[in-house]
Amino acid sequence: MTDLVCAACSRPVTEGRCPTCRASRLQQSPGSWLTPELLVLLIAAAAVLSLVVSHLAR
Repeated sequence: MTDLVCAACSRPVTEGRCPTCRASRLQQSPGSWLTPELLVLLIAAAAVLSLVVSHLAR
């Protein structure tokens, strides 16, 4: 979705500058907020949390 350009305003759809952009953003799948960067961050946080819990359990 980051590469889509709106035909109405010629801006990236992710900016949502016009009604067409906003409508297109709403039509995206509900899981579109889960970016690869966020997924890596969540996995890293889970790993750190598991290390802390295992250390405290000793």
